[in-house]
Order: sequence, then structure tokens, then C-alpha cells
Amino acid sequence: MDIHYPRRREALYHRHMFPPAPADADARSARWLWLLPRLALVLFIASVATQLWLRERADIDEARATLISDALWLEQNLRFNLRHNEERLAGIGPEQASDTRAFEAHARSLLGNNTGLIQIVWLDPALRTVHALPGTSHAANGDAVILAHSLGRPIYGNHFRDTAGEWQFSVHVPLTRDGRSVGTVVGVYTLAKLLDDGVPWWLAQRNHIGVTDLSGLFLARFSKQAAPDAKDGHRIDFNPPGHGLGLWLAPIRKPVPLSGKLLSASLVLLALLVLWSLWALRRHFLHRLEAEQALREQHALRKAMEDSLQTGLRARDLRGVITYVNPAFCRMVGWSAEELVGLAPPMPYWIDEEIDSTRALNESILAGRGPKQGFEIRFKRRDGEVFWALIHEAPLVTAGGRQSGWMSSIVDITPQKQADERERQQGERLQSTARLIAMGEMASSLAHELNQPLAAISSYTTGSINLIEAGRTDLPELRGVLAKIREQSQRAGRIIHRIYAFVRRAEPKSEPCDIEHIVEEMADLIEADARRRKITVRRELAADLPVIRGDHILIGQALLNLMRNGIEAMRDSPEGERVLDIAARMEAGQIAIAITDHGPGIAAEVAAQLFEPFYTTKEEGMGMGLNICRSIVEAHQGRLTLEANPGGGSRFTISLPVATP
Repeated sequence: MDIHYPRRREALYHRHMFPPAPADADARSARWLWLLPRLALVLFIASVATQLWLRERADIDEARATLISDALWLEQNLRFNLRHNEERLAGIGPEQASDTRAFEAHARSLLGNNTGLIQIVWLDPALRTVHALPGTSHAANGDAVILAHSLGRPIYGNHFRDTAGEWQFSVHVPLTRDGRSVGTVVGVYTLAKLLDDGVPWWLAQRNHIGVTDLSGLFLARFSKQAAPDAKDGHRIDFNPPGHGLGLWLAPIRKPVPLSGKLLSASLVLLALLVLWSLWALRRHFLHRLEAEQALREQHALRKAMEDSLQTGLRARDLRGVITYVNPAFCRMVGWSAEELVGLAPPMPYWIDEEIDSTRALNESILAGRGPKQGFEIRFKRRDGEVFWALIHEAPLVTAGGRQSGWMSSIVDITPQKQADERERQQGERLQSTARLIAMGEMASSLAHELNQPLAAISSYTTGSINLIEAGRTDLPELRGVLAKIREQSQRAGRIIHRIYAFVRRAEPKSEPCDIEHIVEEMADLIEADARRRKITVRRELAADLPVIRGDHILIGQALLNLMRNGIEAMRDSPEGERVLDIAARMEAGQIAIAITDHGPGIAAEVAAQLFEPFYTTKEEGMGMGLNICRSIVEAHQGRLTLEANPGGGSRFTISLPVATP
């Protein structure tokens, strides 16, 4: 296989797309041909940008023309309304002025017709207020009245502010009869009401509208939205009323339609995408060649890795049908991949006697309720041999995130199971050996303990023989002697039975255990050794201790070992302080057995290693006693703890739960 194939293909492609030029002219021509698409693309983008700019300028000019047109229309409309109001105000003649009801009717029709007027006043030739609606008085502008009568037409006064801060102006309409003045009608406007009544809704929706003075100060605004500054709009003189007032309009900026810009931008983007796609297609073609080669190499590598694994791999679909197995699993069960792939439960490697439980476990795994930390199960090989397997199940998920089945990793743990069984048997033998060693160390004390009843039996027997030989066969007396002989023989038998029960090797049991009886029995065993060492054994056992389940012999071995350690710890203590306290009571729902000595105590650095195997502080010790004790207690779901005795020495406490299995 030519590993340089992708690079050669790339070189051929490059040579085909960009052939070497035979001369400088051809080279320049090739460069221009290569630059031509780029130049065309740049020109295309520039033309689109120019179109966008020209369109924006056209929109701005159109908006400006529309704004000026709206301003002129509004100015003419307001002027028309003002002139119409002048004619109607002139219609209030002396006849209406002499009749209050007629004046008020005419005035109300003007004020209520959205004319911008807020007050109408009728003045006599002496500028006295005859009628005013609303209100009763008006501050007449004498100059405006005189000018109106001299010119014979309505005159507007300067704008002014009322007490409420509203900007107002008034129109003065002269009334004459036969060439002489008969009165003046004054109409008062507010700029705000004039805009409210005179600006149509369609004009207000697209423009900010206001009235300004020569300095640009807004005297009134009419806008549905917040208006910009006066310098940003268009202003025309407001005549009438004039006197420096001007109408101001500014367009309401609406969101710029993006359709045209998006279209142009999309064209540019599409052009860029076409160029990029050509470049990406070329790279993709080359990368695909390399990826195919890499994929073949990776597949070969993964296949070699899977074939070299000692862990069995098995893939199943959601129905439990096998879809893949690796060689390690085939070697494990003895069937080939061709024979296993496609099989549905029950599998040929399931054990016939356990097929129901195996099927139930398999169904729970397929339903997603299987063990999360792996599980142990027994399978059989093709030749019928049974082996233990440790299985871990994991969901098999596709690239799209959908579960398509289950992947199992399977390890043959039969050697480990066998090693665990050998270790368990060795542990039992070690415990039995420890008991024998303990009894060997106590042999002299036990011999002394047995010697007493045997010596008593011998003495009573000799005395009985002497009585018989002397002819003294008093039956009551002989009956008493024989009773004492029986009592001593039973005592010796009990001692021998305790020793035999302790040292004999037996399988661990789970049976009812009377803790008080076990403590008393072990205390009796070490009593002789304690007396020989001049140690006092004090017992403090609570009444009615509950019965637990466990192994009588193993619990007794742990207690005996702790008692013997306490006795040995006080070998150098003064005789008056050699006291071994044995207590049993209920604490927090558990039976606590405390064995306390009054020896020198245990240093902290020694206590940290005391329960480790083969660690000992005795010259002749093996370092297994306390480790065995802790193993026995933990096997009964209990705890073995060590603490310093406040009165000197150490206290070992065994805590056993009442519900010990």
C-alpha cells in the first residue's frame, strides 16, 4: 500500500488546476486568470454596497421632500382654519352682543367645534368687556384693536403665557356699522389646543410636530413619541398669527426595512460561500483520501487491540440478541463468533439449573434496572465446565444519542474465587492455630486447674478404701464421700470440655449466642492463669443481655485473646494494681464488652499499628492475635476499639449489634 497516495493526489490536483507556465507571459496570464474571480467578487461586493448607499440617499431625499410637503400642508390647513374662525367670529354682531343668550350660543358653537379657540370676548368701542365665554373679563390688547380697526381686518396679537403656563395668542376682529366702530370680537387660542384640533392623525403618525419661537424654544408639541431637538427638523414661518412663530416638523424614524439590505448582504454572502465551498471542496477531497487511509489503519489497530484483550466483550441489541463478540469471549465460553452472533436468550452458555434466575436478571438488565456496579454470575463452557464471570453492563449509544443496545465487559474470575476460598480456609486454620497456641501458653495453668479436682478425687478415693479396709462401711458417710468424688470429676470434665470445645476446628456457625455465658466461660478459662500471676479478675455483667446470632467459638476466641493480652500487660505492675475488669452492658442498641487492664498502657504510635497483621510488641508473638480478633468482630458486623484507661492501662471494647446475622 502506497502511504503517499493522498499527497500524490493533491500534487496531481494542484498540477491540474495550476499547471506550470512555460514562459513569463503565460505565468502572468495564469495569475490574472486566478485573480479574475477574486476581482469579480470584489467588484460585485462594491456594486452592491454602492447600490445600498444610493438607495439610502434616495430614501433620505424622499423623506426630506415628504417632510417639507407635510409642513406646507399643515401650515395651509391651520391658516385655513384660522381664517374660517375669523369669519365666524365676525358673525357675532351687535345683535348677538345685545342678547347674552344669542352670544353664548354662537360662542359655544365656535368653542366646541375643534377650532383651537378657548375663549371668545366681545369688547365695546371703549375696549370694555361686554361678554366673555368662558370667563367674565379679558385683558384687551389696545394696540391690536386700534390696528385692526384702522386696517379694517383681523389682527393677531403677540403670543403670551397664561397663569397656568400655557402659550396663547389672540385674534382681534373689528366690527363696524356705517363706517364707524361698534365693537371688537376677540378669539383666544392656545398653541397646544390649536395643534390638537388641527393636526390630522395620519400626519401625527409619521411626524413630530411643534410650534417654536425664533430662538428655537418649543412653545407647544404634538407628537405620539419623544421628539428630537428643534435643530433636527424642518421649520417654516407660521403666518398667521406670525410674530416670530414657526411650525416645526421632524420625521418619526421608523425601523429601517432590512429586506433590501438583507437581499444584498445575502448575495455577497452567497458569493463568499461559493468561493469558500470551492476551496473547502478541494480540501475535503484531499482530507477524505487521508481519512480513508487513517480509518483503515485505525480499524486494523482497534481490531488488533480487541483481539489481544483478555476481557470478553459482548454487544446486544435492546431485545437481547447478540450483535458482536470478541475473541476473548469466544475463548471464555467455547463457542465461535459465527455461532453466537444473532442468538437470542436463552444463551447456550447459561447454566441449566439456574436458567430461570439468569433469565430474570437478563430481563432486568435489558429494561435498564440491572446492577450499576457490576455483578457476578456463573456460566458454563462448551465442554460443560462451570466458571464465575464478573460482568459490567453499559448502554450502547449511537452517534445520534439513541440507545441501540448494551455492551458487556466480562472477566473470568474463577481463579480469584478459588483464591478467596483458599484464603478463607487458611484463615480458619490460622484461627485454629491461634487457639491451640493460646491453650499451649495456658497449659501450665490449666494443668494446675485440673490437678486440684484430680487430687481431691484421689484423696477421697484413698479415704474410702481405708474406711472399707478398717471395716467402717457406714453408708451415709460413704455416700457423702462419693458425692464429693462425683462433684470433683464433673468439675474436671467441665474444664476438659471447655478446652476441647475451644481448640477443636469447626466451620463458622450462625447460632443463638448468650454473651453472658460466653464471657463467663472465657473468664473461667483464664481464671487459673490470673491467680497464678496474682491478678484479680472482676466481672460486671448486666442482667438480661439479649441473645445475638453468631459463632460461639469465634466470639469466645476473640474475648479470650483480649483477656490474655490484658493479663500479660500487667505482669510488671505492682501486685495491688493487678486487676482485670470485664464488663458487658447495653450501649446505643448494641452489646458493649469492655476488657480493661491496669498496665502501662499503649503508646499512640503503637496503637496506630496494633491491628495490622504481623505487628507485635512481644518478643515471642506472631502479630496475628489482634488482627484475628478484629476480623472475627467485623465478621459479626461489630467494631473493636482501643482507648486509654483513665486509671492507667488500656481498654478494648467489642461492640456487637443485637441483630447480628
